[in-house]
Amino acid sequence: MKRRSLLAGAAMLPFGVPLAAQEAYPSRPLTMIVPFPPGGVADITGRPTAHVMGKLLKQSVVVQNRGGAGGSVGTAQAARSAPDGYTILMALSSISVLPVADRLQGRPPAYELEQFAPIALISADPTVLVVREDGPYRTLKDLVEAAKARPGTINYGSSGVYGTLHVAMEIFADAAGIKLFHIPYQGGGPAVAALLGGQIDALASGPSAAMGQIRAGKMRALAVWGDTRLASLPDVPSMKELGYDATFYIWSGLFAPAATAPPILATLRDTVRRTVEDAEFKEAMAKVQTPIAYLDAPEFKTFLDRDAARLKIAVERIGKVPEN
Repeated sequence: MKRRSLLAGAAMLPFGVPLAAQEAYPSRPLTMIVPFPPGGVADITGRPTAHVMGKLLKQSVVVQNRGGAGGSVGTAQAARSAPDGYTILMALSSISVLPVADRLQGRPPAYELEQFAPIALISADPTVLVVREDGPYRTLKDLVEAAKARPGTINYGSSGVYGTLHVAMEIFADAAGIKLFHIPYQGGGPAVAALLGGQIDALASGPSAAMGQIRAGKMRALAVWGDTRLASLPDVPSMKELGYDATFYIWSGLFAPAATAPPILATLRDTVRRTVEDAEFKEAMAKVQTPIAYLDAPEFKTFLDRDAARLKIAVERIGKVPEN
């Protein structure tokens, strides 16, 4: 009789679906991998996103900063994670750059873009070229003239070789016809600290990561990579208006491993949609001067493919970088 009851119960389950699959999602905390140290654009966007997602999912979303290799280390970790919806990735535009860079360097890519399923685009900001307020460069013209007079001696920091901030500065250097010296760091946060500490001369930064230092009078913004001026920095000219064909946006987007089940992806997509509409999230993003640029998965995929093609050209123009 007991055996008949078990069989009858099993017959009520959808065909081929194991008992474990009936567990409601999510039933435990999620991990959001941010593949950069604290203080950079991905971290500044990731933390309020994780907080509000956790509130909506009724499960904590724990941010795990996993920096290294311009974002490759944490991104590769996310690519290898179980496709169960419990590990998601907050990535920057560099996610599409790094596999191209690995091939240029003659090594197998740490991951492939195809290993990820897009969930949503969260934000998109043009980068800002910043220097120390007490430094010698008051305008972009000052920096360009100094670089032309002393090729390869003026240095700049970045979040890592071929990372978002590296690519942005090289796009500018190419447009300006100058040669700068690149010093990579383990993320945008350490690069900002290096600029403030006098170890580097200039830096491309997301506005959110630099705005506090600009307002505190410690950094000066010389130009933005957007097509127009930023509302938050109305006195700072765009590269375009200064005559340089250099446009670059740092975007932040959420991904899951590609094999994640469609119902779980649907839950994550719906949660992010509600997150960007949440008043607490909007307030948090406004505080760090980061505009929300939400796109759901299908539109994000179209955006991603177009951006990846453009960045591939830029990285191939940089070419192979000598490794220490």
